[in-house]
Amino acid sequence: MPTVEVYNIEGVKVSEVTLSDEIFASEVKPYLMHEAVVWQMSNHRQATAKTKSRSEVSGGGRKPWKQKGTGRARAGTIRSPLWKGGGVVFGPNGRSYGKKLPKKVRESALKSALSMKALGEGLKVVDTMALSESKTKRFVHALQALGMDNALIVMGAMTPEASLASRNVNSSKVLDVKGLNVYDILKYKGLVLDLEAVKYIEARLSR
Repeated sequence: MPTVEVYNIEGVKVSEVTLSDEIFASEVKPYLMHEAVVWQMSNHRQATAKTKSRSEVSGGGRKPWKQKGTGRARAGTIRSPLWKGGGVVFGPNGRSYGKKLPKKVRESALKSALSMKALGEGLKVVDTMALSESKTKRFVHALQALGMDNALIVMGAMTPEASLASRNVNSSKVLDVKGLNVYDILKYKGLVLDLEAVKYIEARLSR
């Protein structure tokens, strides 16, 4: 089992922790991580594109002109797709882009992403990321002390101070461990876990 050092938010080593091989030292499977990211982004995609069909456009309550004798093409309604301002044929109608992905595949992809960070030395474990005050300067100082300027910080229990202190730092993101996902792990260079988050992850992903 991999043993990693545990730091405080001042960047000082305070202890060590042994991580699960099954989760933090498993085989890295890029194709599974790709599937998980595609699944996640598809489910976040908003299906807001919408056009009106001929039954939804206004007007067209009567025949524009009589059927014969005018020398013009016969027409039954101004809602026809052939007319300017008429309905649209086969246009987007708010369809869902959501996909399904088996739970085991999602879990395996998450293990691969965590293992990739651990094996690539992009993972750091801290005793806690709790801040005494909601100051952005304090949060940035903690990241610099840990050498994690561009990182995803995962907390076992999100605190208002951490949420407020981090919201203006574009290069990093603070996330509750229950929302941990492959996309965010891959988006940032580093990954910072507190001890409570490590326990939750191992309990959730252990077979």
